[in-house]
Amino acid sequence: MKKKLLAAVLAIPVLYLGWLGFESLGSRPYVNATPPAPVQNALEIEGVYHVHTKFSDGHASVDELAAQASREKLDFLILTDHGNPNFESLRSQGRKDGVLVLAGSELSVNRGHLVALGFRTPDRNFSQTAEDAVPEVQALGGFTIIAHPYSKVKWSWGDVSVYSGLEIINADTMFKNNVGRVLPYLPLLLFRSRLPLIRMLEHPEINLKKWDQRAATSAVYGYFSADAHLYYRAIFSLLHLHVLLDKPLEDGFDAAAGQVYAALRKGRFFNAIEAAAGARGFRFNASAAGGAAFRMGDTIPAGAWTGAAEPVWFEARAPFSFATEIHLVHDGRTIASTRDDILTVEAQGQGVYRVEVFLKERSALAADIPWIISNPIFLRKD
Repeated sequence: MKKKLLAAVLAIPVLYLGWLGFESLGSRPYVNATPPAPVQNALEIEGVYHVHTKFSDGHASVDELAAQASREKLDFLILTDHGNPNFESLRSQGRKDGVLVLAGSELSVNRGHLVALGFRTPDRNFSQTAEDAVPEVQALGGFTIIAHPYSKVKWSWGDVSVYSGLEIINADTMFKNNVGRVLPYLPLLLFRSRLPLIRMLEHPEINLKKWDQRAATSAVYGYFSADAHLYYRAIFSLLHLHVLLDKPLEDGFDAAAGQVYAALRKGRFFNAIEAAAGARGFRFNASAAGGAAFRMGDTIPAGAWTGAAEPVWFEARAPFSFATEIHLVHDGRTIASTRDDILTVEAQGQGVYRVEVFLKERSALAADIPWIISNPIFLRKD
């Protein structure tokens, strides 16, 4: 009897480790067997947004983070150390280990936390009142993004839409809110596995709803935010921004930084849960009367579609060798979908159009969580 009991007790960890290994092997990210053409590939760069270093509450130096980003084959890294602004972090910018290391600051203001990017270094601190800090950042060439609006330091909204962006998924928030989901996979964190981090993710319903609401009246762009303080290797592989450029990234730091910030300002990027599958090659565009072409972040003027002989058409391309489903979302509601590589849909009047792509393969990513979320194309009458 004792031997049987001992055997049963010993079997539990063996079965658990076997299950853990099976789950880990089954969660490897999908890799596209038909990558983009070289020219197109050169115009798409990948990076991680919202990273903390030892200059605030992070656990690694800038050089250590750049080296890790290089190992993950990232093109850029956006530091957001706390401060109003964080002058030390700003001075750390540059090209390191082949990675473009950019630095903004996560400002503590009266409404919550606000990320400021792309600004020239000020000669004094920014205001701690959001409505004053935003024009101060803008006067120095920068723009602002509302950080983790419904967690940690929650954002109090107000009526004014002067912010360029909103965080849709925040990895630090997801981890803290869903740590129970991670517990069965906890040993894998020692190996910097992606699996526990994918399992902690949930559908960002409230963030998407607020984003759609804000985008209805102004150009607001959505960001997947790492909010990384530690476990950088795993987190750097989790959430990526895919930035689309007009020409390949320049060699000089200032010119290259300008390219990235210009694209972010215009909404020329999409977000991907890269740990689930490589997303390089996705595109979302529109065409209007006379062959006019528009890209993510663009506003199609009323003259191009009201009363025009030709309708506006939206086209989303997901040219991947694994199964996906493309959804076109209009004002927060899915109006068309396909499991083909291309979705082409005629516009249904003014509003905000964006794309969500879902994985349709066996994946550690929950089926209801979009793998890719694009930035919008806007149809406005005014």
